[in-house]
Amino acid sequence: MEKPNINYIQELSGGDVEFEQKILTILKTELPEEIAHYKKAIKNQNFKESAQSVHKLKHKISILGLENAYRFAEQYEKELNSGIAAQHPSFLKILESMSQFLAKN
Repeated sequence: MEKPNINYIQELSGGDVEFEQKILTILKTELPEEIAHYKKAIKNQNFKESAQSVHKLKHKISILGLENAYRFAEQYEKELNSGIAAQHPSFLKILESMSQFLAKN
């Protein structure tokens, strides 16, 4: 399984550590809220809302350098729009990986 990283953030920052910290702070604030929203939508079997949550989360997945996970999320979003949530456990693993990474950085 690929691991989150800050390579893209560092590339964007051009070496501006303060900028990097601001981005990480935003991710640390927004990610738990978006995960909670996604989980609530899944629990309520609101697949369209779940798909919208995955769409938002894809951006954070990308920012943390998870290219394979991004492609997975794209496919999962399509499945949710079709009323299928079979990949939920796998998506949760991606979200947990991101959460753990941000907690350490």
